[in-house]
Amino acid sequence: MRRLRILALLLMILITVFGIIGCKMEDTDIKKLKDLEFTVVEDADLPGELKEIIDGKKENPFRLTYSNKDYLYIVVGYGQQNSGGYSIAVDELYLTSNAIYIDTNLVGPLKDDMAVQGVTYPYVVVKTEFMDKKVVFE
Repeated sequence: MRRLRILALLLMILITVFGIIGCKMEDTDIKKLKDLEFTVVEDADLPGELKEIIDGKKENPFRLTYSNKDYLYIVVGYGQQNSGGYSIAVDELYLTSNAIYIDTNLVGPLKDDMAVQGVTYPYVVVKTEFMDKKVVFE
């Protein structure tokens, strides 16, 4: 009888532990609903207020969002670089049930390229349709 109680107790503990682990795993699983369409915005086409914000932050790496009634702007800056020739790749921009995810990478100048000498501040501005979701930078 005592063994049966111990076995039942161990079984209940195992069920509880696996239940907790299962819930934890489900909460952290990111499920992409769809890729989002976007446009990379040139400096000349930026809203004036957004351009001022970027100019104030561009010396250091930064991430920010800016929105108006129609569009959501997602900005990723890589801070001061000691030469030109950098570009930024937008690897992913997608929607999940509770957020928008963006993944970008700084691509350095190729060794064979004649990079502009001097300080530059590479950043990318991505424009997509407005959604009231938090943005997660990967």
